[in-house]
Amino acid sequence: MTPRLKAGLWARALIRRVETAGAAAFVARKGDETAGMVLVKLSTLDGRACVLSPSTALDGGRLWRRATGAAAVADAEAEAYIARQVTYDPDLWVIEIEDRDGRDFLDEPIE
Repeated sequence: MTPRLKAGLWARALIRRVETAGAAAFVARKGDETAGMVLVKLSTLDGRACVLSPSTALDGGRLWRRATGAAAVADAEAEAYIARQVTYDPDLWVIEIEDRDGRDFLDEPIE
């Protein structure tokens, strides 16, 4: 099993990476500092967004899945998805990235 960074540290590193590239990112919801799952909401600032959820690839590596579907959805729909997930996992983190180009700034593949 591959060791993972604590959720809070990983979230702060992602925010730093985003801001260094000239986009905006912030903690929309703070979860458990050590073990909370992290969702990433990508907003293109046009009323549309997509939510990425972490998953495990067949080889054991990390990848991200488009939890709200292949195409961007209305921001309200993305927020509703996140609200449903919080009912299942109260330790959930949500990092929102605002980037007109829709860049995700993640190192792992997205499916």
